Amino acid sequence: MIFSIVIALVVALVVLAIVINAVQQHKEKVEAEKRNEIAKYKAVIEDTESLLMNIGNIPVSNQLVLVLHQRVLDAVKNMYELMPESNELKQRVRDAQGRVQSMDPNEKVQSEDSFALPDDERATIALLQSIKKLRSALRAEHSKGKVDTHLFMNEDKRLDRLQLRINVESLMNRGQSARQGQMLGSARQYFEKALSTITSQPVRDDYINQRKAELEKTLAEINEELKNSNARDRIKKQAEEKDDLDMLFQPKKKW
Repeated sequence: MIFSIVIALVVALVVLAIVINAVQQHKEKVEAEKRNEIAKYKAVIEDTESLLMNIGNIPVSNQLVLVLHQRVLDAVKNMYELMPESNELKQRVRDAQGRVQSMDPNEKVQSEDSFALPDDERATIALLQSIKKLRSALRAEHSKGKVDTHLFMNEDKRLDRLQLRINVESLMNRGQSARQGQMLGSARQYFEKALSTITSQPVRDDYINQRKAELEKTLAEINEELKNSNARDRIKKQAEEKDDLDMLFQPKKKW
């Protein structure tokens, strides 16, 4: 009888230990998932706020800026749901809501024609990276159903045109610098790459047509300069070879 009770107690303890272990593992899994979700929303907030800080020189519409502010608000709300005891998150929700409500999506946007390319190469690269991140954020919000398809198409096309303009203008600037430095081969490569970028566009507009004509004219001039330069080099080389022959066959001096 006592033996049976002992066996029963042992079995009960084993079962209890298994149950406690399972509960503990489940709790740890839930906590890990919670931490991962918080880290994911935190990364979205940081990336989006960084974008908002860096788009001051980019001609983007207020509708796109509103999409970014709404993205921050959604992420902060989700974090607050996971951490309702946080007064800091509660205040951040209020602040984010205030920014969204104060936005006027119909405010006039800066014209792309007035956009000026930065003089610094690193600033240009940073600008292109910001545009790529903007397009990625816009696609992400559209895939979640947070952005209307018509708005997504318009804003993505605007960013695509801007990205094209920066790439082409940057290549043309490099080509012009190389040309001024008499590095005609490098200059031709830059202008050819710019022309290839332009001609690969399926949709033509005034900017593309104007730049295409300008690039073709500049490349024709560079090719003519290269032809003249090669001719001068040949004449110079022939003259040097003649001088060498004259030196070789001139009468030897008698000592």
